[in-house]
Amino acid sequence: MRRICFTLQVKPDRLEEYRRRHAQVWPEMLAALRDAGWHDYSLFLRDDGLLVGYLLTDDFDAALAAMDATDVNARWQAQMAGFFASGRPDQHMHVLTEVFNLDDQLGEKP
Repeated sequence: MRRICFTLQVKPDRLEEYRRRHAQVWPEMLAALRDAGWHDYSLFLRDDGLLVGYLLTDDFDAALAAMDATDVNARWQAQMAGFFASGRPDQHMHVLTEVFNLDDQLGEKP
């Protein structure tokens, strides 16, 4: 599996509402993410709005495409777009390049 890390920027005046929305993500959205191949998916939010996402997936492009094909994702992204200056977050992720992983360098498998 490939490790993916990405960043986005949440509008500072929307942080509390963003946290509330993610405390109770729709069950059908959770199932869609799982079924599309998003594993060990987490979001981390800094007080200035920097959002860092992390997930494991076999094929990130395929996982994005699978989500894009779902009705629940279209509805979720429409509701989340207002939290970001860039619009729909699923279309503006800044994927980071992994430069170090402890298990890889130790030769251990997770």
